[in-house]
Amino acid sequence: MNLRDLEYLVALHEHRHFGRAAAACFVSQPTLSTQLRKLESELGVELIERSSRSVIFTAVGEAVVVRARRMLADAEDIRALARQAGTPHAGTVRLGLFPTLGPYLLPHVVPELHNRFPGLEILLIEEKTAVLLDALRSGALDAAAVAMPIVDETLHIEPLFREDFVFAAPVGDTIAEGDGPLSPDALAGEDLLLLTEGHCLRDQALEICSETGAVEHVGFRATSLETLRHMVAAGVGATLLPELAVAPPVTPNPGILLRRFREPAPHRDIVLLWRRTSVFRDLLPEIAEVLRNVPGGLVHPLAA
Repeated sequence: MNLRDLEYLVALHEHRHFGRAAAACFVSQPTLSTQLRKLESELGVELIERSSRSVIFTAVGEAVVVRARRMLADAEDIRALARQAGTPHAGTVRLGLFPTLGPYLLPHVVPELHNRFPGLEILLIEEKTAVLLDALRSGALDAAAVAMPIVDETLHIEPLFREDFVFAAPVGDTIAEGDGPLSPDALAGEDLLLLTEGHCLRDQALEICSETGAVEHVGFRATSLETLRHMVAAGVGATLLPELAVAPPVTPNPGILLRRFREPAPHRDIVLLWRRTSVFRDLLPEIAEVLRNVPGGLVHPLAA
């Protein structure tokens, strides 16, 4: 058994097609198929059910894939550890962010990341929180910025910042057109447009609804923050938007009125997660420092 064979197995599990898996591994299909046959022979079990139409993993095959992913992640950690030993601020760090944060945070922090770590390649991956957590635990990511609450003793939780929510409503909305900071209690009975299931912003908004007496707008759920923004501008209803999603360089929408809340404002706490055993555990606090200090006072930094 060798790591290359395990890479073939994991690739086949991901693609469920011998041709596509071979292409992903940059080998011929016969090579990949032969090596997997040898792996099965060495283990003395069938890992894959082969047919002309589909690739199905056996129960033991599924179990082996889980362990193969861990082994491949550990092997990559060993390579990263060697790179880090020679050049602590060089190499590649895979950083995950969720969709309602990444596009709005990155313009503010990427220039400083480049200035602070000129020899470091930061690969940015945007996925929903549940996917990020799975990738982090499996070793496919080195760190992930997510919203609290998170409970996982295997992960280090580094506080970044508190981001306030802003009330966003169509032009003509009586609440949005009022003067001064808005009391969260003013949301009582308000129908709010929310994102669909799987977005952490939806969970955060539902919690705010529970605390203030607001309710979800029946019959509509947006698939992205930008869809939500366009629906507000079209007069469908009001919503809550994160502060970074309404700050420059985001272009203001003339069809939307924004009103900020008085303290304590509805908000979300953003943290950076990494495995406690990560080879980047000395570097990641420095990256967290850059992410924490968003310029312009748009967020409230949290103590490390």
